[in-house]
Amino acid sequence: MKIRIKDNSVRFRLTQTEVSELGEKGIVSACTEFINSSFVYSIEASDKEELSADFITNKIVLTMPTTMINEFVTTDRVGFEGQAGLVKLLVEKDFVCIDNSLEDQSDNFPNPNIKC
Repeated sequence: MKIRIKDNSVRFRLTQTEVSELGEKGIVSACTEFINSSFVYSIEASDKEELSADFITNKIVLTMPTTMINEFVTTDRVGFEGQAGLVKLLVEKDFVCIDNSLEDQSDNFPNPNIKC
């Protein structure tokens, strides 16, 4: 899972395996290990009706309604948007890059903009 943070916008991008894990377990999480502490970011299933997020003790927790998760897992829907206070939230499937990116993209979703 990747996150992109810019000002008051947080974007979560999930691979195929992470989308499946979110559907099966109701949670997907990742961690960045700094020298003195860890930064954790996760998406958790919720019975709420909208995306929401909180930042507590070095952890961003985005809660996603189970209805959204089901649609995310079972359809071609690319993502969902929401708002938590001043912070814009976006959860989306991570597609293979069109350019020649050096990162491992073997588990990314096929890019719909690539025509063979």
